[in-house]
Amino acid sequence: MSDVVLELPDALRGELKDPLGPIYTDAETLLSAATEPIVAVGDVVTYHLLQADHVPAVAFVDEKTKRQTVDEEIREGITGFDRERTIDNPAATLTSDLLETLRTGIDEAGTTLVRVDGEEDLAALPAILAVPEGASVVYGQPDEGMVLVRADEESREFVRDLLAQMDGDSETALALLD
Repeated sequence: MSDVVLELPDALRGELKDPLGPIYTDAETLLSAATEPIVAVGDVVTYHLLQADHVPAVAFVDEKTKRQTVDEEIREGITGFDRERTIDNPAATLTSDLLETLRTGIDEAGTTLVRVDGEEDLAALPAILAVPEGASVVYGQPDEGMVLVRADEESREFVRDLLAQMDGDSETALALLD
């Protein structure tokens, strides 16, 4: 079991309700607006990007959507990555495994699928900090579509502030992403 570095307190959950970028319902339209590398967070998002013939640089999946097991079609459709890693990451947390695997996946050539035992929902936050300036992070907004976040100073400042308010050690989290 990996060490939990940060945990989302109940008081901050409302901060994550609003999307951090524009919402797209069509993967091809999203991809035309995105910049490389792309990190995808979520099974349905990853599936739609793959269906549009784009393999994300790093993708986080947990075989769930809205707390329910994803359809077999989605589970079986998430293929084509150069590497696969499996990590533990409990709900509402960021573990050292998740942060280190994210950093390694971005730094390595090729593509990485990260299978998360637990929950991958918060992976979009450190991804915004870990990707190169101008790169894209895509995550799902339940019942609405796919959110595209460009890693720029504004989105990174928002994430740094949010991580600093989480329970745990934000300095260690930031160090693991450098």
